[in-house]
Amino acid sequence: MANSVVVQASGLTREFYRRGSYFNAVEEANLQVSSGQMVMIQGRSGNGKSTLLNMLAGLLQPTRGQVRICGQLLGDLDDSELSTLRGSRIGYATQQETLIASLNVRENILLPALIAKERGIEKPYDVNARAESLMKALQIEGLSEVYPRELSGGETRRVIIARTLINIPEVVLADEPTGDLDEESTGLVMNLLRSATDDGAAVIVVTHDSDTSSFADQIYTITKGVLK
Repeated sequence: MANSVVVQASGLTREFYRRGSYFNAVEEANLQVSSGQMVMIQGRSGNGKSTLLNMLAGLLQPTRGQVRICGQLLGDLDDSELSTLRGSRIGYATQQETLIASLNVRENILLPALIAKERGIEKPYDVNARAESLMKALQIEGLSEVYPRELSGGETRRVIIARTLINIPEVVLADEPTGDLDEESTGLVMNLLRSATDDGAAVIVVTHDSDTSSFADQIYTITKGVLK
């Protein structure tokens, strides 16, 4: 049986105003990703990769076009409904450093699971055991009690990936997930993202690193906002 389409973008366009004129950061993008599939979007910085991911995550409203995640049209959801969708079904590893300084590594990784529990979403697995498993896979198990200020850039990136995957999301979005990493850590992260497809996730990775192409089922390029 064919896997179901989990992410669908149609005619997705985002317009910005800069220096006295409008320009399209993303222009008429069409994308379809099924459960169990990893799609990679490659392109240089400034070509619309992060803008596209933010629209797919419901964090940025498109000027035109629409996004459907797990059957739900994002344009039909209010802020509260979008937040619930992201918390329950989407894992997003942003390019920015987003760890909470007052929480240690283990607490940062577990945070999405605790938020989901507060919203009444019970996970059918031991979240503490999952956190341990993710830390071990990323070779950061020795950092569980360490605080973000003590982490290197590469360690921070791996903690963000673990936090992204803690809830076993149906959609995984990763913005330059290997940007701060050496070759060994890049392999750890990409293998873990690839393994998320075994859990049925639709995984979308945006990157300028063509060396990771072998992990993807399908590769797109984006240049000046045009996705091909």
